[in-house]
Amino acid sequence: MPHLFEPWSLRGLTLANRIVVSPMCQYSAEDGLPTDWHLVHLGARAVGGAGLVMTEATAVVPEGRISPHDLGIWSDAHAAAIAPIVRFIRGQGCAAGIQLAHAGRKASTHRPWSGHGAVATDAGGWPVVGPGPEPFAASYPVPRAMTVEELRGVVVEAFRAAAIRARDIGVQVAEVHAAHGYLLHEFLSPLSNTRTDGYGGSFEGRARLCLEVVDAVRQVWPERDPVFVRISASDWTPGGWDIEDSVALARLLAARGVDLVDCSSGGNVASARIPVGPGYQVPFAARVRAEAGVATGAVGLITTPAQANAIVADGQADCVLLAREMLRDPYWPLHAAEALGHQIEWPEQYLRAAPSGAQGRGKEGRG
Repeated sequence: MPHLFEPWSLRGLTLANRIVVSPMCQYSAEDGLPTDWHLVHLGARAVGGAGLVMTEATAVVPEGRISPHDLGIWSDAHAAAIAPIVRFIRGQGCAAGIQLAHAGRKASTHRPWSGHGAVATDAGGWPVVGPGPEPFAASYPVPRAMTVEELRGVVVEAFRAAAIRARDIGVQVAEVHAAHGYLLHEFLSPLSNTRTDGYGGSFEGRARLCLEVVDAVRQVWPERDPVFVRISASDWTPGGWDIEDSVALARLLAARGVDLVDCSSGGNVASARIPVGPGYQVPFAARVRAEAGVATGAVGLITTPAQANAIVADGQADCVLLAREMLRDPYWPLHAAEALGHQIEWPEQYLRAAPSGAQGRGKEGRG
């Protein structure tokens, strides 16, 4: 059996394979509520044979959205609207995950096809917050520095409440978004966090908010189900957050019950020069896995079945998270299995198009 298709147990959850649909912003929500687009987009990837499908970055408070069109889970109404999507994903034998997020100083911006930079308040934007008053870039909103009381009483509690809502609608994997220059990453990096209180300064101070959020989520998340954290393993800028910091943070996360560190990079420095290429972030996942003793996920220009299988087979990561390739082909896992000479179950509705000898998924799916 190809390593990519080996079942994988995390706590009490067993994934059918090592293929994860990475969180991908769709910028198609209405007041934070999912639309039919989300059901079809996420549902198609579950039909396509992935082991785990993650929602896009899902805001824990309204002002934590990247754009006015982002998904949210800050109320029971939002959770109720996401619930049918979770049921459909799980009905395909696929695990359902959610990425809990707060965009911090990178909030209140246009969706990619509508413009760039800040959305004015009279056009649906809002004031943004962050570690300090420095904007991400000249075209972005100028943030207000958050108070200690806000960090403890608003941010941490918002993540906790969001995790409870997700748990109660049947989500099986919670991922805390601490990457890509959003709020938790802003606090982690010395380039964006210049505070002098207990949430700044030293590595311990800068990591404090991330760890408090993780603790809050882990406390309310079922013991049988895993918690992930997505990090940017490098700012790709001298003096910024780097792989040594990431290994140190990963050790602390593992000690707090985090089951996997999802290793991305960048997003916190507008001028960073990132050497993008096939699998360019895989070495981060490999090093965190080896040195922190925690499972990792690799992401970033992973496109071919052979490449993805080698990453898992060589022990560089425990799973691969695919984004752009899944946009191009929702059925990538089915096609990857065929390319690697492995049979996996196809939806019964699609069996007439499946390779010879393929079996259909029963009503209970693969899980």
